[in-house]
Amino acid sequence: MNKYDVIIVGAGCSGIFAAYELINKSNKKVLMIEKGNSIKKRVCPKRKTNICVNCNPCNITTGFSGAGAFSDGKISLSPEVGGNLPEYIGYDKTQELIDYIDSIYLSFGADKKIYGLDNNDKIKELKSKAIINNLKLIACPVRHLGTEESYKIYTKIEEYLENKGVDLKFNTQVDDILIEDNNIKGVLVGNEKIYADNVILSVGREGSEWLRNICNKNNIISEPSTVDIGVRVEVRNEVMEDINKYLYEGKFLYNSKTFDDKVRTFCQNPSGEVSIERYDDLITVNGHSYKNSKTENTNVALLVSKHFTQPFKDSIGYAKSIAKLANMLGDGKIIVQRYEDFKRGRRTTHDRLYRGNIVPTLKDAEPGDLALVLPYRIIKDIEEMIEALNGVAPGFSSSETLLYGVECKLYNNKVKVNNNFETDVKGLFAIGDGAGITRGIAQANSNGVYVANYIISK
Repeated sequence: MNKYDVIIVGAGCSGIFAAYELINKSNKKVLMIEKGNSIKKRVCPKRKTNICVNCNPCNITTGFSGAGAFSDGKISLSPEVGGNLPEYIGYDKTQELIDYIDSIYLSFGADKKIYGLDNNDKIKELKSKAIINNLKLIACPVRHLGTEESYKIYTKIEEYLENKGVDLKFNTQVDDILIEDNNIKGVLVGNEKIYADNVILSVGREGSEWLRNICNKNNIISEPSTVDIGVRVEVRNEVMEDINKYLYEGKFLYNSKTFDDKVRTFCQNPSGEVSIERYDDLITVNGHSYKNSKTENTNVALLVSKHFTQPFKDSIGYAKSIAKLANMLGDGKIIVQRYEDFKRGRRTTHDRLYRGNIVPTLKDAEPGDLALVLPYRIIKDIEEMIEALNGVAPGFSSSETLLYGVECKLYNNKVKVNNNFETDVKGLFAIGDGAGITRGIAQANSNGVYVANYIISK
């Protein structure tokens, strides 16, 4: 009989750190199942051709280390950003775990430099400007791995886990979980039953819909969670110079005057590139920043957080419907629009797109009109946020500022778990971004470590 102590479904940021902890602090037999590729086989053809060839599954969002492998690789070293982990285990414990996972990254070769700890006078000045413009600036210390360095670090981690005895099964889809008398018994892969005393579901944002279906099928309690919808903004580096230099990533929060919606900046990429992510049959926009390859532009996401109440339950479906509409209007490409055109309600043309100082870094983006895609409420929220940020970074609301759409962050309905992240099924754990608990690399890593230690101690 195929039997393990722990099966980890999903080799993303939370899952790989759970495996790391389990294999280093116990003699438990661990299996990790991932529907994507080994990191060594995760190659995006678009990097060379500038054309998406619709890899299935997408090598940017799936595979070992999940979206983290090709992300900008920013490790936010504060519990104040990146999810809700402190609500479950407390602020101090979360900080302790973040410090611990940071030490692991350093042991695998991460850059020792931390942004946001020096130049207190400049950071204070930025905070003051934020307050004047009705923004809240969270000055979070950040360790920047860089997209290419992230890939190298996660490659080392995969090799380490394999050498330490973790069984890694790639290109494999888990079809269901096995439950008996409300106890987890394992997972179903095709017609094969693989048994385990503990199963950790760590599928990330890309697997959020899969997790929702598993929960519905097995009557696992969950509740509607927030979904983030917005755009990725691209400006010249000169506009973001102080924020880039002293913080690397500015975490700005805003409550819109018109609708009182929460709007936030996310994943700022100094000297970076706008990129795409693929989720099954749709594409969304994202951003990267490399350690050794720089552009003249900075990009950052502006996301509006929406939480739905009864009777509506399908927040993922809502966000996907907006992304699909954008894909349709862009003829399968990301839409890009100048801010002046965005405000005037007219489509950006190729001629106007290249009229100013900004050269788009997403070369195959299609000039268009985001007003035909985004609901008015979200458009108004984004416009207010851009104007507010212009008070901190003059030029942010320039006519030539570029808006790419749409960017969506998809999280599963928040799975009901206890303080050890165990569901109402004994031995079944749900962690990370996909479970609606974390929203970033550091807290996802920490979530995995916490659950692993709990399983070891049982």
